Amino acid sequence: MEIGFVVYDPWTERPEYTTTHLALTALQRGHRAWFIGVGDFASDPDDQLRARAVGVGRKRHRSAKAFLNELQGDKAVQERIQMSDLDVLLLRNDPAGETEERPWAQAGGIIFGRMALREGVLVLNHPDGLAKAITKTYFQDFPFHIRPRTLITRDVDEIREFAAAQNGRLVLKPLQGSEGQNVFVVRTEEESVNLGQMVEAIGRDGYIVVQEYLPAAENGDIRMFLMNGEPLEQDGIYAAFRRVPAKGEARSNIHVGGRAEPVEMTDELLEIAEVVRPKLIQDGMFLVGLDIVGSKLIEVNVFTPGGLNSAEVLQKAAFTQSVVESLKRKIEHKATNGGSVNDTTLATL
Repeated sequence: MEIGFVVYDPWTERPEYTTTHLALTALQRGHRAWFIGVGDFASDPDDQLRARAVGVGRKRHRSAKAFLNELQGDKAVQERIQMSDLDVLLLRNDPAGETEERPWAQAGGIIFGRMALREGVLVLNHPDGLAKAITKTYFQDFPFHIRPRTLITRDVDEIREFAAAQNGRLVLKPLQGSEGQNVFVVRTEEESVNLGQMVEAIGRDGYIVVQEYLPAAENGDIRMFLMNGEPLEQDGIYAAFRRVPAKGEARSNIHVGGRAEPVEMTDELLEIAEVVRPKLIQDGMFLVGLDIVGSKLIEVNVFTPGGLNSAEVLQKAAFTQSVVESLKRKIEHKATNGGSVNDTTLATL
């Protein structure tokens, strides 16, 4: 297979990123991997979609770090490739990170992903589904009973009223955002004295998502991966782990000091996965990360769900191999049956 990975910028990729590990696994299994920056596409005068892409030779690399050293070094292969020559295009750029410095790039992956679809390329996650998920309002489309009580507003008085109903225990975050940026946790009524300042800080970037505080968050959250709408597993081992916040830190994101710990799959977690499965399949969401606290789903990560390498290390299972093998099955099905990239059968392969 020829696989393209759309990222923020190939030169800012890091060894621990899930995208890096997926590309490395694809190479190790005999496929070709190209990294494409979201600003590197071009629709040429001949109506062909092309892009400047960076890749490496087919030799084996001992580690993600060695792979990236070559990809970002002088020996990298840099070509202007034609999208129709790719079998798969994986959209792995995060629009939430593009709101300030490069607002033009926010919808770039979606726009050119749709164009690649017209050229017969399998594009995942599906760009039309991603367009629905560009803000956290997408989260509100999932069943009410698995979500925490939530208010979306810019009105500080409405937020204060909601806070009073929750005994001052809240989580506030921007409607558009990721990686725990501008997330505030209020655990006591005393802390809610600064609510106005929090609202002002988040409100500079738009609407504010206010959720009830879940006491189980003291123990962190669980990141569980779904592939083709089902919990991702390898030989009966599930791709999931607990993210525990650092001391004095409310956020459990790994990049802000959170640590990963093993977690056992439970019927409760599997039930949440089953509840969200129909919508994820309908929207063409191939690889997704669910963030779960207690019995509640608090986030659905569809753009760049990260931490798959952490799950591999903790669970000692090659989850990235399962992802690459699923892509291979989809392409083989498409070639054998003459199906289109919108064939619903592909969603479960």
